[in-house]
Amino acid sequence: MRHSIETYQFFFGALANPNRLQIINILRQGRKNVGQICQAAGFEQTMVSHNLKVLEHHGMVFMEKEGKFRYYLVNKKTIKPLLEFIDAHMEEYCCRLLGEMK
Repeated sequence: MRHSIETYQFFFGALANPNRLQIINILRQGRKNVGQICQAAGFEQTMVSHNLKVLEHHGMVFMEKEGKFRYYLVNKKTIKPLLEFIDAHMEEYCCRLLGEMK
């Protein structure tokens, strides 16, 4: 194992929250400000801001200032490719297994 269990828990813990997963998936479509994320997710501003701070702290999203707005985007170097691998895995295994369980 390359890293400690605690390091893996730190990383996957950030993704274990369904609200953060939804925010990341919204940002996969392109950069958005907090208001746009709130509208897309149906979440309150304080909850979105809190979860964006967690995702930013973990290096999963980045913030860019443009005038008075702050725009957030998914880390294209590491997180976006990882999510694409996860999507492929889910398509091949998880979706089928969930379908069998119904």
